[in-house]
Amino acid sequence: MSTLRALARAQAVATGRAQPVATVRHLHLSDRPLVLVPLALAGEANAPLAAMVGAAPDEARLLVVPQPRNRDQRFAFAAELAGIVLPYLDEFRDLTEAVPVDRGRDVRHRYVDAPQLLVPNPAGITFLRLFGRSTRFRRTDGDYPVHQSVPLLGRWLTFFAERAEQPGSSALLALTEALTLHWATGQSVVEDLHLPAVLGWLDPPAGLTGAEAAARAEDPAHCPPAGPATDPDFDNRRLAPAIEAYTRAEDDPAARAAAYEELAGLLRDQLAPTWELMWRGVGLLRALPAGARVAGRWAGDRDAFTAHAEHVDAGGGPQPRRDGAVAAALRLQRLERASTAWAVQRAYDDPLVMAEHRLSGEAFVGEVTLADPARVDDSGKRPVLRPRIQVVTTEPVPMPVGATLYSPARPAQKAKVVFVTPGADGKTEVVLELSGGMGRGLTAPPGSVPEVGERICLTSLSDGFLPGGAFPAPEETPWTHGGPPGTAVAPQDPAPAEDWS
Repeated sequence: MSTLRALARAQAVATGRAQPVATVRHLHLSDRPLVLVPLALAGEANAPLAAMVGAAPDEARLLVVPQPRNRDQRFAFAAELAGIVLPYLDEFRDLTEAVPVDRGRDVRHRYVDAPQLLVPNPAGITFLRLFGRSTRFRRTDGDYPVHQSVPLLGRWLTFFAERAEQPGSSALLALTEALTLHWATGQSVVEDLHLPAVLGWLDPPAGLTGAEAAARAEDPAHCPPAGPATDPDFDNRRLAPAIEAYTRAEDDPAARAAAYEELAGLLRDQLAPTWELMWRGVGLLRALPAGARVAGRWAGDRDAFTAHAEHVDAGGGPQPRRDGAVAAALRLQRLERASTAWAVQRAYDDPLVMAEHRLSGEAFVGEVTLADPARVDDSGKRPVLRPRIQVVTTEPVPMPVGATLYSPARPAQKAKVVFVTPGADGKTEVVLELSGGMGRGLTAPPGSVPEVGERICLTSLSDGFLPGGAFPAPEETPWTHGGPPGTAVAPQDPAPAEDWS
């Protein structure tokens, strides 16, 4: 936890209300996100119990599995969920746009928008990941067939779960993480996983402090858990008898229908409060202006959505159960690069986030006191424009001479540290030589060089392109990592252990 966020949490406790730790929204919010609130049966491995799904506050649809231990009912639930999710995905596949590639010599096409899924908390993302894994390999023929939409749903849920691992992606968001990215509450990180408690700090009812609203929200009788886990007391006292009543009425259609309605009513009462909280949270996020680099990250989500849709349309297979050695290394490198870019872009977009880096010595803010925008360096083969500026700051400047710094106001420009002169009055003079972002001529365009009196931020964080690493082609993969295609032996299921009793 950064110093600034720790201070914000302390202020939240003192004031009784969550404190902002961002001035802009760092995530994309769709005009029509698909909100999905899942519930799972306790004691079973990701057995779906119910879900409330919809793309608008007044479009909630309740899906119920009366007997989650029944395989047929579970996959009927999957088919019903697919009947909602897949048409929603198809809404974004009408319009495409041309994107120049290879420096404008060619173009590729991608969808102009992409779907977005919202769940209450990270456990909801885990539920979708596991549910996708349990459905994407199911067969639609042979023994135990499922509806043809079930494997397709599993592949799309796996796609969204994998995008959720990508830092900065907005394809699948846990609302608790999205809210606590922009506000600091006065409770622990573990307590921040509880959506009603988080919203209690952000938007407490009249007459209550954030702590009082959060404590009230933790009472299951007042506000049920946001899923996918349910309250144990509810499970034992109300849910289990309702499921058993439905099971006992197997031979009586009228009694079975009545038992189903009772069970559906119980589950609707559990999900409806979270459904309302989801849209309240979306409204709080939507009130923040989007950061400048949010659109670029959303373009990456649209690229991924387009690529996966084309893969599915072309008859490509489902995602593998586990990555090979090279694929795993590529995934790890992609996530590491995305994590670095995500941290830098948030700092460039938001001065409040950049303040955390100022406290850690990765950035400083100062005033330009001298500027020579017409300076030309003619020591090389040809003269080049190299303006110099002097910045005076009261903040520590740990960057050594020769270090390259960047300014969020002019991200394409580099500033090389020439001199660092500490003053006796606590101020530090930093002389910088500028390059880039000023065209190719020997005269700097207006505004490309900081002027005297301008207050600028300089940081060692770079928003530039991060090159990828070199990995072997599949046919050159060493045998220790799977070997060339066709040479690796598929692992066999181990034989059952002998009974030595």
